[in-house]
Amino acid sequence: MRRILGFYFAILALTVTGLAAQESGIAVSYERLVLPNGLNVILHEDHTTPMVAVNVWYHVGSGREQPGRTGFAHLFEHIMFEGSGHVAEGKFDEWLEAAGGVNNGSTNTDRTNYFETVPNSALELALFLESDRMGYLLDAMSPAKVDGQRDVVKNERRFRIENRPYGQAFIAISENLYPPDHPYHWPVIGSMEDLTAASYEDVVQFHQTFYVPSNASLSIAGDIDPEQVKRLVQHWFGDVAAGAAVAPLDGPAAYIAAEKRVVMEDRVQLPRIYMCWLTPRLYAPGDAELDIAGAVLSRGKNSRLYKRLVYDMQIAQNVSAFQSSAELGSEFCIMSTARSGHDLNELEAVIQEELDKLKAEGPTGREVQRAINQYEAGFLSRMESLMGKADQLNGYYFRTGNPDYFNEDLARYRALDPADVQSVVKTQLRNNARVILSIVPQGKPELAASKKTSE
Repeated sequence: MRRILGFYFAILALTVTGLAAQESGIAVSYERLVLPNGLNVILHEDHTTPMVAVNVWYHVGSGREQPGRTGFAHLFEHIMFEGSGHVAEGKFDEWLEAAGGVNNGSTNTDRTNYFETVPNSALELALFLESDRMGYLLDAMSPAKVDGQRDVVKNERRFRIENRPYGQAFIAISENLYPPDHPYHWPVIGSMEDLTAASYEDVVQFHQTFYVPSNASLSIAGDIDPEQVKRLVQHWFGDVAAGAAVAPLDGPAAYIAAEKRVVMEDRVQLPRIYMCWLTPRLYAPGDAELDIAGAVLSRGKNSRLYKRLVYDMQIAQNVSAFQSSAELGSEFCIMSTARSGHDLNELEAVIQEELDKLKAEGPTGREVQRAINQYEAGFLSRMESLMGKADQLNGYYFRTGNPDYFNEDLARYRALDPADVQSVVKTQLRNNARVILSIVPQGKPELAASKKTSE
């Protein structure tokens, strides 16, 4: 066991409110600590069940990569499960499962996270495992392990993207929405060429730069004794070297000055249309309004696009509209698959009609309130699980500096009225500032959306 180091915790904030739905929103009690090595620690007590969620965010995603060196963040997610200095390969999963725990990880453009849900008796095991791969992963890494996980990721790309119907749609959309040097231009999983070119030395440098305590946050939620957990965190993470400071994620401006039309032929039976725009980043003005606009257009059988395309006219198999929000910027997309015998010009015409109507008249008060209610219900549902709270505490800390941003987040939606949504739709979803992608069956380009729409 590593020796307990004699140092202090800097307590940055402490709230004593419990998790509760109130007229003003939601508050989650937490205690935030910072170790001398820079690791941010967020603790939340919840004695509902004898379980604990451990959630680690490394503030690095595919947006930290460079052209020609893509896919590292996701590759690293895989490597982190392959053993570390004091944990033999395969033992990470084996020990957690034997203790009754579950674990996983995920990567996006902005962050990579790793998480475990364990009985409270196994909390120290989870902390040991996470600390060991944070501080001692390189002790167990080898070129052979990098090669093995590189092949796993390449096969994952083949399965999830290259050999899946419509699987390359969002790669094409990102490439057309963002300039080549923008951090969101390339896919999270990376390109085959870049994965092939990734060297052992590249991976070591990536870990030394980004997988350091000062670029991470640890959230622990559940049946815990905070004072005991502080001692455990101090013991297991305190001897990990801080690492150099990492500059905030940045990138060039992304802007579309004219409508772009892209056609891809794929091994599919039915054509599908995607309309996508660049929109405000997460938590910026306009972000919540577009969440509501997406719900008004496609959430539920009475939503505008679903009712017309799928139910009334029966020319589409499905339709969805959504705001996909991220740190540097977001995308609003409308996606619909044509029914057999129909082409994408038919779908585009109806979608455009509904967009024009939403811009001209706005949504009704009833539509907006229903969408807000739907969002709030989903918000509360996510908070029912320990991992939902642990992950959200980490997410709010990462993006706002305030782990207890629940109330402020929900207030963004509760403050909206129809005029707010109408104004943002009119401003952001311009006809001359979007990408329209048509995916059609091989040999049938005539099914693509080809109409030009003036502003």
